[in-house]
Amino acid sequence: MRCPICGKDNDKVVDSRNAQGSSIIRRRRKCLECRHKFTTYEAVEQTPLYVVKKDDRREPFQQKKLTDGIVTACKKRPVSMDAIERLARRIEMDIRAAYRAEVLSAKIGELVMNGLKELDDVAYVRFASVYRQFKDIDEFLAEVRNIHREHDQQPAAVSEGEPSERRNS
Repeated sequence: MRCPICGKDNDKVVDSRNAQGSSIIRRRRKCLECRHKFTTYEAVEQTPLYVVKKDDRREPFQQKKLTDGIVTACKKRPVSMDAIERLARRIEMDIRAAYRAEVLSAKIGELVMNGLKELDDVAYVRFASVYRQFKDIDEFLAEVRNIHREHDQQPAAVSEGEPSERRNS
């Protein structure tokens, strides 16, 4: 590794740690020539994954676009950025495990909707209304009724005094 100060490639690793859920290794290095300390990051090179859009266009998968879509759905909702990032990482891991080269955008949308349904009902309905392109208020109301029906059928799983991870409207 070349030192960013003197440009020599004579350094030693002082410390190594896992970063970002063990998918990246952070290394502290010290240049043996000028004594400057610097940090490098090492990650496994991912094979390119392409998203196949509805019109058959293909574009590279971008985790940032996935996260931004979830953030937009969760805007002004009691959902932490940590929960959003965990959901986005889980979806990306699921996609990469199931698909080698290409994934349909519809599959990504379904995974996002399923994740948001577990996270926050309002964020789920927001995302679903855009993703499914509700044509009128009746389609929107039908989706809200489905959510109510699902809640009525679920047994109370949270004991008194325990905070729920699921956030509802």
